[in-house]
Amino acid sequence: MAVVRAFRAVRPAPDKVSQVAALPYDVYSRKEAKAAVEGKPLSFLNIDRPETQYGPEFDMYSDEAYATARRLLEERMDDGTFLTDPAPAFYLYEQTVESGALAPLMKGHSQTGIVACSSVDDYLNGVVRKHENTREEKEQDRIRHVDALSAQTGPIFLAYRAHKGLSELTAEEKQKQPLYDFVSEDGIRHRVWKVADPETISRMEGYFREIPATYIADGHHRAASAVKVALKRRAENPGYTGDEEFNYFLSVLFPDTELQILPYNRVVSDLAGISPEDFLLEADAPFSIWDDGTEPVVPDGKGVFGLYLQGHWYRLEFREELREADPVAGLDVSVLQDHLLGRVLKIDDPRTSDRIAFVGGIRGTKELEKLVNEGKAAAFSMYPTSMEELLAVADAGLLMPPKSTWFEPKLRSGLLIHQI
Repeated sequence: MAVVRAFRAVRPAPDKVSQVAALPYDVYSRKEAKAAVEGKPLSFLNIDRPETQYGPEFDMYSDEAYATARRLLEERMDDGTFLTDPAPAFYLYEQTVESGALAPLMKGHSQTGIVACSSVDDYLNGVVRKHENTREEKEQDRIRHVDALSAQTGPIFLAYRAHKGLSELTAEEKQKQPLYDFVSEDGIRHRVWKVADPETISRMEGYFREIPATYIADGHHRAASAVKVALKRRAENPGYTGDEEFNYFLSVLFPDTELQILPYNRVVSDLAGISPEDFLLEADAPFSIWDDGTEPVVPDGKGVFGLYLQGHWYRLEFREELREADPVAGLDVSVLQDHLLGRVLKIDDPRTSDRIAFVGGIRGTKELEKLVNEGKAAAFSMYPTSMEELLAVADAGLLMPPKSTWFEPKLRSGLLIHQI
């Protein structure tokens, strides 16, 4: 069963929320983060990426950087930018795509998650299930950030198989007045409700105890970092009871039926020394191929791929008799890797190879054309991995290839903070 509980949130004052809420720290390069906070002193990105307060020569992983993040958070709490709720509560967080870059792909899409604290022990014992590996060097930054602030500032994006009781309770609570209602610069409407009634909190916790597993959709490194800080604090406090706040991590839990995964496209820098003609001949063994000319191929089903090569789009359809039943090998991202990128182009490890790049589906086929026209060898448009596939891989205790899923809209940081 999933152990999920309410918490006392540190959150923006209602008149400041639109200035505070920020995209996750890891969607920006250092240069992009610096530009994003210009003229925005209340943006939470200032706290999430404290090196933005300094010049390019500043060591973003220095002790001073994390001390700066803590100082900034304390200043915002002292000056009234952030408030602290007096008692534990659940929160509902709704995101709706109204305009912007996502609109052509998913205008009107809406998803509502429950903001809560999930158990660190659930992560350790497999109730919180993963589908990606994490890298130690990426964890270290967030470990130090969480530890320095004594707070979790970016929620982990979790999914669960839809539960009738939770869905009905969520719909009922959303009839009330929201705490926040604003549209961010990227055209996403954000609404947040507070669920503070003790009886309703008890019902919600009880419903979660009926759910056998939750799944990390996005935020594997943030989750791993939060857990490692918890283990560190347990070691520092050998008499811990398990009820301390550091035993729980900030999460937003969404029913799987409301989530939409976008494709994660691939671009390769070379064809491993073979000609485009020979590459197409090699591809013809595992795929049926059609030349679609200059018309972009947006895959319309599992097993369909677009290939942009020398100014032409090709539609590739995988020969289904070759597909494996294994939940990982059967993924389209695995099919492309195993039958073309690895076998033909010799990109054996896409995690480490500098010959492959990954392009989020939000950028569309025009970005693929641009990259190839500017010098890359070929690009592949993908059909998105489904939620059912993600859950099946996680339930089997397996891991997906890198860059298998792209979730949108992204959760905002700084909306609700969990102090540990």
